Amino acid sequence: MLPGSLLVIERGWLSSNSILFHEGEEATLIDSGYVAHAAQTVALVNDALAGRRLGRLLNTHSHSDHIGGNAALVDAFGCRVIVPAGIDATIAEWDEQALLLSPLGQSAARFRHDATIAAGDEVELGGLCWRAVAVPGHDMDALAFHNLEQRLLISGDALWRNGFGVVFSELLRHPEGAGGLRAARETLDTLARLSIDVVIPGHGAPFVEVGEAFERAYQRLAAFEADVELLARHALKVMLAFALLERRQLARAELPTFLARLSFCQSVNARYLQHSNERLAHWLVRDLVRSGVVRESDGMLLAV
Repeated sequence: MLPGSLLVIERGWLSSNSILFHEGEEATLIDSGYVAHAAQTVALVNDALAGRRLGRLLNTHSHSDHIGGNAALVDAFGCRVIVPAGIDATIAEWDEQALLLSPLGQSAARFRHDATIAAGDEVELGGLCWRAVAVPGHDMDALAFHNLEQRLLISGDALWRNGFGVVFSELLRHPEGAGGLRAARETLDTLARLSIDVVIPGHGAPFVEVGEAFERAYQRLAAFEADVELLARHALKVMLAFALLERRQLARAELPTFLARLSFCQSVNARYLQHSNERLAHWLVRDLVRSGVVRESDGMLLAV
């Protein structure tokens, strides 16, 4: 269901998908996974290149699980890096607060970018013409890429088979008054108007059940719009699950202190839940264990 010039490198949820486009003797990659997997990313890309030269690396947005391997790929292949225009200054200044690195307790290796791409721009990838589409919500500066000829969408975290990425901007109220959930709805409306037969998401396998995916995404969005606390609880669970995926384990007794160090956690908890760190830790563990994302053994929290 995908052109032969396009290869999707899919891994676990900690790292985003990477999409490699063959372009004669060269190639272009979209997104580079999390920094903890940087060596694996380089090895996978090197194998997929099959002797080609990696000329360009594009990012859909600036979250750690999409840019974490950028520096390693530049070191290994000397590729140019192209980022969404909206994060130009944030990347140049390496603002860890704006990149949601320090607030979420995540990491990324600093890199320099060579160019930017903006909504409405067209770029040739794998012999096909792709148009950059603004998809604010999960990340207010994110871009998706649409190919009309083959009816393909590279959606990043704006649309998955079962929803979309956490709408952090709504919870952080940043930019002030921007309305992250409103932006997410406008993004879904924009994408739903496109001609799409196949979606290549930022996480999970490509899928053709496009109508069903939109229906699930709209349902999830409506639930968050009706109860923002539901979004807050979801975001905190995702944050902890991601931390455990990276660390693999964390002492249960250390969890309240760990949560206290994360400014995102403290801000969201103070605004929506007003729990003590101990109570918050208890609730998070209970819900993540019930959902099968985490298991608890001998006083340790373990990623499943």
